[in-house]
Amino acid sequence: MAILVGLTGENCAGKGTVAEYLQKKGFYYLSLSDVIRESLADEGKEITREALIAKGNFMRAEDGADVLAKKTLAKVQASKNYVIDSIRNPAEAKALLARPEFVLVYVTALPKLRFERMKKRRREGDPRSFESFLAIEAREIDGGAEHKQRLRDTFALATKKIVNEGAFRDLYSQMDSLLADLSSDFKPTRPSWDEYFMGIAQVVATRSNCIKRQVAAVIVKEKRVVSTGYNGTPRGVRNCNEGGCVRCNGFADSGTKLDECVCSHGEENAIVQAAYHGIAIKGTTIYTTFSPCLTCSKMITNAGIVEVVYNEEYPLNETAAKLLSEAGIILRQYRLKQH
Repeated sequence: MAILVGLTGENCAGKGTVAEYLQKKGFYYLSLSDVIRESLADEGKEITREALIAKGNFMRAEDGADVLAKKTLAKVQASKNYVIDSIRNPAEAKALLARPEFVLVYVTALPKLRFERMKKRRREGDPRSFESFLAIEAREIDGGAEHKQRLRDTFALATKKIVNEGAFRDLYSQMDSLLADLSSDFKPTRPSWDEYFMGIAQVVATRSNCIKRQVAAVIVKEKRVVSTGYNGTPRGVRNCNEGGCVRCNGFADSGTKLDECVCSHGEENAIVQAAYHGIAIKGTTIYTTFSPCLTCSKMITNAGIVEVVYNEEYPLNETAAKLLSEAGIILRQYRLKQH
């Protein structure tokens, strides 16, 4: 079922920002004010804030206080999600709330903050003083007659209240929570443990100083990272990317001159780092961005690691895989999705 999110709130509270954010989420935009704008345009009249208020009041008086909502709902297609802006009368809100898929959101902020936002937008016709701003708002809050703007009564019908007095990320976070409550389509998906730890390994790999290939490993115990390592020259030795490894800097063919390479592998460094800091890794899982070579496989076996999860195949993996299998160590591939 489609979702209809209605927006109500004081001037410069942030309804437009919320509407733009929802449009990025695939919502189609509708505004009750557009119904009024279309009517003014048909009459050849200038579209100002005062003209919109007056024409809106006239249309509600002539055709019922919920006329703008009804005309807007006529544009809704069942297969689409919509954000509906500019709901200013309780009759409009009630007409929309009669739809089971509709939720009314009240967006608000302190008057002083909203006035500062108004000044920054520099829109022609906006009040220049805070007193004038409050006076206009008072008329909109309680228009009195049934067909006029009656924001206070409209706010009282809201399903959800959003306080927009912080950074954009705070506002977006509130909207994300609202959408997650409305539909499973908007619920954030948590990464699996494999994706989580392999993702960490990929970030660790960015610290590698090897100029040929960046590789990293993460050792995990009871769903907790206990050690990390990336490939590069040993502690206290000049970095590979600074000329520390002759073999790598000579760009030797893959699988050749391995006896000349002074770089330690990511798995090796993760195991050594654990030993260096006195961390037990017996019974752990190691996540590595490439399947381990034979030397690293021997270290993994003797360290008591019980599972190896790798992202990419290493070219010299066949003998290493046989060794791990014979030692009873689980070896499996988990390929990270490319985003």
